Order: sequence, then structure tokens, then C-alpha cells
Amino acid sequence: MRLYDLLLHLALPFVVLRLYWRSLRAPAYRRRMAERFGLFRKRPAPGGVWIHAVSVGEVQAVEPLVRHLRERHPGLPVVLTTSTPTGSERVRNLFGDELFHVYFPYDLRECVGAFLDRVAPRLLVMVETEIWPNLLLACERRGIPALLANGRLSARSARGYARLGRLARETFARIDQVAAQSPADAQRFIELGVPAERVEVTGSIKFDQRLPASVQEQAQVVRRLWGSDRPVWVAASTHEGEEEPVLKAHAAILKRHPRALLVLVPRHPERFDRVAALVRRKGFELVRRSAGGPCETETQVFLGDTMGELPLFLGAADVAFIGGSLVERGGHNMLEASAQGVPVVFGPHLFNFSAIAALLLERGAAQRVENAAELAAVVGRWLGDASERSRIGESGRKVAEENRGALERLIRLVEERLTACGL
Repeated sequence: MRLYDLLLHLALPFVVLRLYWRSLRAPAYRRRMAERFGLFRKRPAPGGVWIHAVSVGEVQAVEPLVRHLRERHPGLPVVLTTSTPTGSERVRNLFGDELFHVYFPYDLRECVGAFLDRVAPRLLVMVETEIWPNLLLACERRGIPALLANGRLSARSARGYARLGRLARETFARIDQVAAQSPADAQRFIELGVPAERVEVTGSIKFDQRLPASVQEQAQVVRRLWGSDRPVWVAASTHEGEEEPVLKAHAAILKRHPRALLVLVPRHPERFDRVAALVRRKGFELVRRSAGGPCETETQVFLGDTMGELPLFLGAADVAFIGGSLVERGGHNMLEASAQGVPVVFGPHLFNFSAIAALLLERGAAQRVENAAELAAVVGRWLGDASERSRIGESGRKVAEENRGALERLIRLVEERLTACGL
């Protein structure tokens, strides 16, 4: 533990410099920096529930749990932390001032201690893979139980933790409850030190995300904006190094479907301008969502450079490519498309969503590709065959429907912990 603390202190200047470097493209990273050291003036009422959700996807996934706590325990303070500005913005959009929100502190003893002094929670709920040694040690010493919700642990991540030896075993042993997404995830947590009786397979709460009816109505409006009678595919949540193969695939698709439209939605807002420049450099006719201009027949790429509209774009499309999968980022949540009956295609790098991806592939609700040529072939075929699209999309919708229920199981575990805490 001492070596871990020493390494963290040595790395801190570089972490802050990286944060500043990111803020040159996304100024939001530079704001509220004191919160990352556990320092903030306004304080929530003590004795509540602290939920940590890293970014947009985790915030979306945990929204129903937050709503449940607000309705079932109206006097219970709820603190929701994130690590990214986009996650923070999503919290504000979903909840406004309904709950207390700040950034997650760095995992230094001083920062974690300052945060816990100000928040004083009775229960910590971490979402997915937030395993921080000093945080869990501090919670243990203060008698704050830690529950890992929607827990997932890829084989690669498990091997990385295992290399930490005793530090990993002691850290994982401090988790009071794991609600694992799959049996494979559960086994990895147990092998790394979580007692087996504290691990329960509850499934992924991302199956339980339901879009309001207004999203479907808005998606129809967006589709009319793009053109109801032209083929449309979305490349969702793309990362650095991924737009080039997507645009290469689109160039090939245009030869087969000259009126096809690519809706390109980069994952991070600080990259919007660079991606727009890349699209123009490749010779495509581009319209940016933020500009508010019309999407004409000759428009070939529509850049989704706004926040919070990806569900609309997915619902309005014929086919969805899920980004973060042609590059080694582990993929993103393909259920956002599948649950709306949109057939999905993704690349080979899916370690963040391996169980969900495997289920969709097994049920014929998705297809995996290795490169731009395969992406163009699959998307081009689907865009030209409405019956195949309908069959694949309906399979995805059924997968999403049949696997709901994880949220109820997670809520049960949280309620049990609240009762044990006297809340």
C-alpha cells in the first residue's frame, strides 16, 4: 500500500498536466479542479448514499436506481459523482439540482479523506469497474459498506489486477457486495479476492434502460430531417483512429447506395472539430448538427456534434455501427440500438461488453467485423435488404426484453444494505 501511495504521489503532477492538456481542447476539464482533490464548499446532508458513475454510459445505466432511491426514500441524501465533464453534464441534464453532484476525488488518502469528511455517506455504490485501493480502505475504516453495481471485469483487466498481488487481493476483499453482470465476471471477482458469498450474478442493468416515448417521436422528426427515403447508418461513439476506416467504409457503401447518409457521432466533444475537418479532407459533403442547417440530398455525412442526442440518432437510423470496437477501447453499449430494433455491427475489441456482444451474436442480432472492408460489406448489404434488417433488429429487441430484471435484483441488494445501515 505504501508503494501504491508513493507511485500515486509521483504520478499526480503528470495526471494534473494531462488534465490541463485535455482542457486545451475541452475547457470543462479545467473547471472545478479542486473537486478532484476532495475540496468543495457546499456540502450535502450527511448519512446518505454515494453513487459513483464514471461517465455518460454509467450515469445513464444508474439513473433508474437513483430515481428509485428518490421515490422510495425521499429524505435520503443522494450524492452522485462522475470523473468526466460529459458525465457531469449528463447528471445535470437528468437531475438538475435534485441531488448533490461533484467530481470523483483522486485516490490519494488526503483527497479521499477530505471527500468523505465533507460527504459522510452511510453507503457507497460504485458502478461497473471502479476499484480504488485508498477509497475502499478509507470506507472500511469508517464503516462505510461498498457495493459494486453492474460489476464487470474483463479477462484482460483481471490479469492486470492479478499482477498487483497482495494489493489487489486486499483491495478486492474490502468490497462488501458485488452485483456481477455475468457468471464469468463473478468468477473473476472471486479469484481476485472478493469472498464468494459476497458475489451475486444479477445481470446487466443496461438491459433495463427504457427510453421514453418522446424519444421515438423525436427520432421520427430527425429521420425526416435526414430524408425518409434514403438509407441511413450511424457510426456511434467513435474514437481516435476509428473515423478513417468508417469513412473508408462509407465511400465503398456510396458506390452501392449513392444516396446513403452516414451519421457520424464521435465519443468525445473535444474531437468534433477535428473529425469535421477529417470528413471534409476526405472529400465528403458534410452537415453539422450544431449548425442547424438542412440535410440536403447531396449531404453524405451528418456530424452529430451535440450532446445527449445519440439515442435519437440510433432510433432514426437503419443500421448502427458501435464505436470503440475497431480500436482497442473495449466497445460501447450496443443495447441502445438493439433495444430500438436497429441491427448492430461492431469491431473485434469488445472486452467492456463481451457478454452482451456474445449474446447478441448468438441470437443473430448483430455481426462482428474486423476492418473497413468488412464493415462496408455488412452495412451495404443490410441497407439494401429491409427484410433482413427487420429480422436482425427484432432479434436484438427480443434479447433486450428477455434479459431485463437486473435492475430489480440490484435494487434488492441496495435495499438490503440500506436496512443493514439503519437507513
